[in-house]
This record gives sequence, C-alpha cells and structure tokens, in this order.
Amino acid sequence: MDAAWIQVFVLTIAECVAPAGKTVCQEREFELLFLTESDCQVALQQFLALKEESANVIVNRQKSGCAPTARESEAFASLEAINEANKDTIGWRVPGPDDPQVAATRVAHKDRLANLKTCEETRGVAPCKIGEIIIEDADGEPVDVWRRD
Repeated sequence: MDAAWIQVFVLTIAECVAPAGKTVCQEREFELLFLTESDCQVALQQFLALKEESANVIVNRQKSGCAPTARESEAFASLEAINEANKDTIGWRVPGPDDPQVAATRVAHKDRLANLKTCEETRGVAPCKIGEIIIEDADGEPVDVWRRD
C-alpha cells in the first residue's frame, strides 16, 4: 500500500438558517467530498432544491458549488489488496460492479415511483411519494406527512 494524490470534488453549501420563530439567521458552511464532478453536481442540485423548499434557510449560491481539489489517499496495487486490507472492517463492501439484485431493486423502485401519486395529491394517504421516497403504511391507517411551515 502506497500513498497517492487523487482528484476529488468539494461540494460547499453556504447557507443562513433562522431558527423557528426567529427573524435573524445564522451563517454556516459545510463541505462534502465526491470522487466525480457529476456526483457533486447532482448533490448540489438536490441540496439547492431541498433548501429552496425551506422557509427558514437562505442559500448563498455565489459561495455554494463544486470545486476540484486533491486529497492524499492510500493507494492499493489491486482490488484484491484493498479487499484484504479491509476484510475485517465493519460495513466494508467489496468495490466493483453493483450486485445484480441491488440493480433490480433500483429498477423496481423507479417503476413503483413512476406509478405513485405524490402525498400532496393523496392528502397523506399511503402509499404515496415525496420526491424519491415512497411512503408506505403497514396498518392501513392514514399517514401523517410532516412538512416544515
């Protein structure tokens, strides 16, 4: 195992958050790392869409975005070497192509999403969807769908 420099993309979200009932917001920034620029851009768009729905968060779009940088990281000679080094690590998943069962589950999830109405359309009666999330109801009772006002 050697050390190597790898390119990563830093997603920065600069926002001002007002606690419930307050008119003054508190500035804060947070960063997330991504290996590809496309993953970073998708996450940025999802964060911006999510934050825009909130009445108490203002995002500074000029200070938010994806920027390339580099990080020093361990480099392994092969897939087998990294698997051997992490075999006892709790939660370790072998890198490589997705498990066919996981891919089939993703397809089934997308198909189900396409056929469901939003929870607003059903007035909280499950099954329904909020974005990419499917709301299920195990006992047949109406579901309370919480939204921040």
